[in-house]
Amino acid sequence: MHHSPTMTREAAAELLRRHGITPTHQRLEIAHVLFARRQHLSADQIMAMVNLRHSETSKATVYNTLKLFLEKGMIREVIVDSSKVFYDSNTAPHHHFYNTASGELIDIDAEDMQVQGLPSVPEGMVAERVDIIIRIRPEATAAVAA
Repeated sequence: MHHSPTMTREAAAELLRRHGITPTHQRLEIAHVLFARRQHLSADQIMAMVNLRHSETSKATVYNTLKLFLEKGMIREVIVDSSKVFYDSNTAPHHHFYNTASGELIDIDAEDMQVQGLPSVPEGMVAERVDIIIRIRPEATAAVAA
């Protein structure tokens, strides 16, 4: 799903309608933040960005809207650890680098990786997708001589 960096409110409303979502004012504002460009944002970052323009959006509304967008396949949830969850506007197959020093999440094209030897899934189950997060950090600088 490609999104324009200059997505208008009208385009956001049409995107929501195409996914069977009624475009309320708050949903439009959240969609506008998420789909303006490919990015990885936490719910708190989304709420802060929405509330720069419209301060009436609550944390509950943001979480409920993100859950709805997830259910409709409009965004992906990337869980780095139990306290860090990002919402990714890029729903195409891809993986991530996670910079443990800066907290930044960086896309890795699916074509740049090959996964081999996946185990058989339990009976009655199917694999939905494989998400790989490679944790990175800056190299340590040369030790200072004593």
